[in-house]
Amino acid sequence: MLSVREQFATNLRARREELGLTQDGLARACGLHRTEISLLERSRRSPQLETIVLLAHGLQMRPRDLLQDIA
Repeated sequence: MLSVREQFATNLRARREELGLTQDGLARACGLHRTEISLLERSRRSPQLETIVLLAHGLQMRPRDLLQDIA
């Protein structure tokens, strides 16, 4: 079973790749830095609530979907 941070990272990367976005492209769409996306996707950083909302908007999904076990 994945931790919440690992599940978030998995969902973030999977959705970004599904949309054909690079980390840089997603970062620009969300007003974040590419390094932030990289750290989140590698479970090196836990996102703040505002970051989850920004990413969900950029990924065209609901914020809660980034946290759910979708496997």
